[in-house]
Amino acid sequence: MLNTSGFREKIINDPVHGFIHVRSALVFKFIEHPWFQRLRRIRQLGLSELVYPGATHTRFHHALGAMHLMSTALDILKSKGVAISQEEHEAACAALLLHDIGHGPFSHTLERSIVQGVSHEDISRMLMHRLDEMHNGALQLARSIFAGTYARPFFHQLISGQLDMDRLDYLMRDSFYTGVSEGVVGADRIIHMLNVVNDELVVEEKGIYSIEKFIIARRLMYWQVYLHKTVIAADNLLWKILLRARELAGSGHTPASTDALTYFLEGGGAEDEMLQRFVELDDTDIQLAVKNWARHSDRVLALLCQSLMNRRLPRIQLRNSAFSNEEIAGKTADVCRILGIEAKDAVYFVQTGELENEAYRSEGGGIQILRKNGKVEDVASASDNYSLQSLKTTVTKYYLSYWRE
Repeated sequence: MLNTSGFREKIINDPVHGFIHVRSALVFKFIEHPWFQRLRRIRQLGLSELVYPGATHTRFHHALGAMHLMSTALDILKSKGVAISQEEHEAACAALLLHDIGHGPFSHTLERSIVQGVSHEDISRMLMHRLDEMHNGALQLARSIFAGTYARPFFHQLISGQLDMDRLDYLMRDSFYTGVSEGVVGADRIIHMLNVVNDELVVEEKGIYSIEKFIIARRLMYWQVYLHKTVIAADNLLWKILLRARELAGSGHTPASTDALTYFLEGGGAEDEMLQRFVELDDTDIQLAVKNWARHSDRVLALLCQSLMNRRLPRIQLRNSAFSNEEIAGKTADVCRILGIEAKDAVYFVQTGELENEAYRSEGGGIQILRKNGKVEDVASASDNYSLQSLKTTVTKYYLSYWRE
C-alpha cells in the first residue's frame, strides 16, 4: 500500500459514464504512470474507424470506464452487506485499471504478426509484475485478483467473466462511439442487481431481462462491429503489411521505422528488453511506418501500404461454409494476373479464414441467477427466453478476401 496521506479525490469527465471519481492514491499513481498513459495512443477498436468514423476512442478511455464500473459495483455490493475491505476495493480497481496495459498497437493484429506467441494478457501480467516491484509490493493483492488466485472468486469474476465490468464498459463505449445502438445495455441496472453468494458473483432474479439483453447485445455487436467483414479485411491487410516487413527484415533488408518497431521486426530478444521496447510502441509507430513504406522499393510492401492508406481494401466474401481449394486457387490466379506478381507473393493478397462468435458460455461459471427462494442457477436455464439457449452455440462463418481489380 502506498501512503495516501494528503491525497485529494480526482474527478474525470467521461462521455459515457459522466464523472469518474478516483478516490485512491494508489490507483491515481498508476493512471499517471507512462506505461498507462501510453494507452492514450492505442485505439480501442483498431481499424474499425474505416467503417465507423467515430470509433477513435482509446484503450485509456476504456480502462478508466471499466475501473469506474468496478468501483460502483463494489459500492453496491457493500451496501447489500457484502464484506469488502478498503484494501480489496482498491486492489480490484487497480487490477481492472491495468487489465489492458499489455495491449499493443492495433491490438490483436500485433499479436499475430510481430509479437508472436505472447498474448496481451501475458504482457499485462508481466507489466503488472514490474510495476509491483517498482512500488514495493503495492500491487500484490491486485495481481492475485487479476490472476484469479485470490480466495474470493467474485473479485476476479468482476474483471474476467461472462458478466464483467470490462465487457459492460466496452459494449457501452463501443456502441457510443460507433453509433451502433444494438450495443446499448442497462449497465446501471445490471450493476445494481449484482450480489454475492458464497463469494461467487450472482445476479438477483429481477435483473434477468437486463442480462438477456446484455448477452444478445454481445452477439449483435460482434457481427456488426468487432467481426464486421470490412474491419476483418482491413485487419488482415495490416497483418500482411507487418508480416512482409518482418520477412524483409529477416533477409537483412529491414524497412525503415522507429527504433521500437525495428526491434520487433528483427525478432526481439530477452524478456526484460522486450518489455522495455514494447512499452515504447503505440499506434503512431505503425501509422508512420505504413506511410513511409507506401513508397518502399519492395513492390509488395508498397502496394499493401498504399491500399491501407487510401482505404482501397481487399474485397471480402463471407458465408457459412468453408471455401474450397479450387475457389482459393482461382482468386490467387486472378490476383497474380491483375498485379503481375509471382504465385509465392500472392499469399499477401489472398487470405482465407474463419470467424467465431460466442455470445455466452455457461462452462466455467457462466452467469448465475439468484432466485427469490435462494436457489442459484445458470441464466440459460433460468430464463424463459428460448433463444438464450441458442446463444450458447458458437456461430462460425468463413471468409475469403482478395485484391480487387
